[in-house]
Amino acid sequence: MCTGSLILGAAGLLAGRRATTHWLAVDQLRALGAEPVDERVVVEEEHRLITAAGVSAGIDMGLTLAARIAGEQVAQAIQLGVEYDPQPPFDAGSPHRAPAEVVDLLRARSRFLAAQA
Repeated sequence: MCTGSLILGAAGLLAGRRATTHWLAVDQLRALGAEPVDERVVVEEEHRLITAAGVSAGIDMGLTLAARIAGEQVAQAIQLGVEYDPQPPFDAGSPHRAPAEVVDLLRARSRFLAAQA
């Protein structure tokens, strides 16, 4: 999930395949040969691969996997058990909806942290 898809890409497992990752890492995913898509969870059936975007999308991925393995009712029971009922206080969970200044702030912070590494 999240930037873990970069590991799959670095291993050559995503070459030419649809995948997702955290929005700040999309260019890196593309550079590794993947075809980035703007989806929270991407299932590549033929290649038995699944990727997820940011951290909260990892929950969606977990529920998707649970449904595939144990059925939708079990996945729904897990969702209820962890009370996963997203109701974010802001509509800023995507760079497409967040205010531009917030997106710019996070991009600048990301560049700063990368320069420190």
